[in-house]
Amino acid sequence: MKKLGTQTIRFERPPSILETASIVGPKEAEGPLAKYFDKCLEDEFWGEKSWEKAESKIIKETVYSVIKKSNIPISAIDYCFAGDLLNQCISSSFGLRDSNFPFIGIFGACSTFVEGMGLGSVFIDGGAANNIICAASSHFCSAEKQFRFPLELGNQRPQSSQWTVTGAGSAIISANGNGPFVTHFTPGKIVDMGIKDSNNMGAAMAPAALDTLLAHFIDTGRNPSYYDAIITGDLGHVGKEILIELAETKGYNIKSNYNDCGVLIFDKKAQDTHAGGSGCACCGTVFSGYLFNMLKTKKYKKILLMATGALMNSTSTQQGESIPGIAHAVSIEL
Repeated sequence: MKKLGTQTIRFERPPSILETASIVGPKEAEGPLAKYFDKCLEDEFWGEKSWEKAESKIIKETVYSVIKKSNIPISAIDYCFAGDLLNQCISSSFGLRDSNFPFIGIFGACSTFVEGMGLGSVFIDGGAANNIICAASSHFCSAEKQFRFPLELGNQRPQSSQWTVTGAGSAIISANGNGPFVTHFTPGKIVDMGIKDSNNMGAAMAPAALDTLLAHFIDTGRNPSYYDAIITGDLGHVGKEILIELAETKGYNIKSNYNDCGVLIFDKKAQDTHAGGSGCACCGTVFSGYLFNMLKTKKYKKILLMATGALMNSTSTQQGESIPGIAHAVSIEL
C-alpha cells in the first residue's frame, strides 16, 4: 500500500523537482527575498489594462519561464495543474488558454500550489505522466477588489490582516532527475472552527494546519526534528504563533525549525504588511524562489512544505458564513 495511516501517500518512485520559476510584484521586490525571484515587476499592471489581465500574464510568463529553464520541450509537458484566487480560476485558465498542453484547474485557496504538487506527484508515481507543471498565482489588487473593498475606498486594514502576494510560482516535477524529491503527500481535511473575521485568516487556517501536521507525523512516524525546516504557506505572524501554541498542546515542539512563507516574504516593520503575506503566490513564490534555492544548495535537505487555504468567497462572507480552512503538505527530501 502506498497509503500510510489515515491520509498520507508515500511515493514508491518519488518525483524529482527539476526546476522552478517565480515572478513577483513591486512590494515583494522590496522584501528580504527579492534576490531569489526570477523577475521583479516595477508596477502592478505590467503593461495590461486591468489587474486581472496582469495576473494572467504573470502566471503565463512564470509557466513558460520554468519550461525554458528546465530545457524540456513544451511537447514533453504531460499536464499542468494550476489555480488562483479569482472566481472560477480565471487567472490560470485565461493566462494558459494558448498553452496547448492538458490543463487541470485546481482550487485550494492559498493552499493551491502544494495541492498541485501533491496531485502531480500522484500522477507521476502512478505512471500516468513523466513531466508535470504545478503553478499558482495571486494579485493584491485583484484579490482586494474581489474579497474585501475597492482600493479606491482606502479602508483601514486591521493588524490581523495579511497582504496578498502579487506574483506566481511554478515548478516542474518529473519522473526523471536528481532531486530534490517529493516523497510524501498528506492531503488535508476541511477544518472549521467558526471564525468569521475575513481579516484574520491566520486564525481561521491555523487549526487546519495543525490537523494536517498531526496527521503527517502520526502517519509517517516522524517528528518535527526529522525536518530541517517545517514551512507553512500563508498563516502569517498571527497564524504562525497560534500553530506553535496548538502544536505544543499536542506534544509537538516546532519552534526551532518552523517558519511561514507569509512571514518570510515581507519585512513587517519596514513594509507595513501587518500580519504578513498570503495568497496562492505566497507559498508559490517563496518555494519557487527561496526554498528551492536552499534545497539545491543543500542548506536544507528535508523540508515539510504545508500550504494553508481559507475556503471562502465574497458571497459566503456577505452571508455571514464561517471560514473553513484546509492545509495540504508535501515532504521534500534530497
